[in-house]
Amino acid sequence: MSDNQNAQDLLIDEDVYLTSGVHIGTQQKSADMKEFIFKVRSDGLYVLDIKNTDERIRIAANMISRYDPEEVLVVSARQYGQKPVRMFSDIIGCNAFPGRFVPGTLTNPSLDVYVEPKILIVTDPAADQQALREAVTSRIPVIGLCDANNETKYVDLVVPSNNKGRRSLAIVYWLLTREVLKIKGAIGSYSDFKVEVKDFEATL
Repeated sequence: MSDNQNAQDLLIDEDVYLTSGVHIGTQQKSADMKEFIFKVRSDGLYVLDIKNTDERIRIAANMISRYDPEEVLVVSARQYGQKPVRMFSDIIGCNAFPGRFVPGTLTNPSLDVYVEPKILIVTDPAADQQALREAVTSRIPVIGLCDANNETKYVDLVVPSNNKGRRSLAIVYWLLTREVLKIKGAIGSYSDFKVEVKDFEATL
């Protein structure tokens, strides 16, 4: 996305991104995430560039759309990511691990929960490090929602976003779901997607 593209080209109104706090990062930043940081606020919080987030959601949706739903696995150890992950998997038809990821899920065929995805989506590479490690071992490409402080060494596609906020995670997964459905032709236009962002929000 070039710098001169305007806000109308975003997947959703810029205000929605901003009021949901998708751009609000942490007070620490990793060297890996430097390129996605827009500025640092007076209170020390790093701010992510919404245009980057938007562009990466599109790229992620394109990647996910290349696979059959049962070849996609989405995980979230983080509490606020568990409902968005469940909604995403229910609508797309993919596998999900909300909550604790059982060690060996991707590497030990004798486990009941064993799955062989072709692509993995992690809500937070730090919180979901067990799944991330197993994906690396199994050579499965990884899409990761990454905050300002995340290390991205094993993440193939970084989606820069606040991966700790309840509303932020709801918006990112809602957009990702809508975009995958649109690419696959399951909805003709965005207005055909009747599920609301609040349906993706974790309850407090």
